[in-house]
Amino acid sequence: MTRFRAVVLDADNTLAGIEGVDLLAALRGPALAAEVAALTDRAMRGDVPLEEVYGRRLALIRPTAAEVGRLAERYIATAAPGARDAVARLRQEGVDVHVVSGGVRQALLPFAAWLGLAPERVHAVTLNFDAAGEYAGFDAGSPLTRADGKPALVAALALPPPVLAVGDGMTDLAIRGAGATFAAFTGFTHRAPVVAAADHVIESFDGLLALVCP
Repeated sequence: MTRFRAVVLDADNTLAGIEGVDLLAALRGPALAAEVAALTDRAMRGDVPLEEVYGRRLALIRPTAAEVGRLAERYIATAAPGARDAVARLRQEGVDVHVVSGGVRQALLPFAAWLGLAPERVHAVTLNFDAAGEYAGFDAGSPLTRADGKPALVAALALPPPVLAVGDGMTDLAIRGAGATFAAFTGFTHRAPVVAAADHVIESFDGLLALVCP
């Protein structure tokens, strides 16, 4: 018997040890990389609403389709130790596993497939590209571009309770608003406000399995 019937996993700095948008920004040089990383960190700490920085970061970077494809490879290369096995174990135990991320859907789909998750279990933001593969905007209607978007999306999924949300940022903590229990993941980064407000703190996917499958 598992303690939770559904698990919602963040991607960046949880399932993998990168912040995807920051990695894309690094392709544009150190100055832009530093600017985007600062914006990302402020949003994840809850200092500014995500919607204030989401489109701004992408407009600065203007990632190409080819660069997003390479980002997918980086997710797999930096996967958290034990993440793939943990996802497989959770699914074997009948746990409903979903990835809910403000990251780029096109980059996360191959990563999720590597983890053993079908596309319909991946909830992220779609980028648009023109015929030449140049950046042409993003799905501004996605709730995942807003600070309150993750709880809204998780509520709409109507997952079987009890639900456990796992992540490193304030947008993940906000999923408690959808009735979920929240576990702060500190395997890659430690954000004090998130950890202080969490119901549980785990630093590895072995810790996740211990929490869900006691």
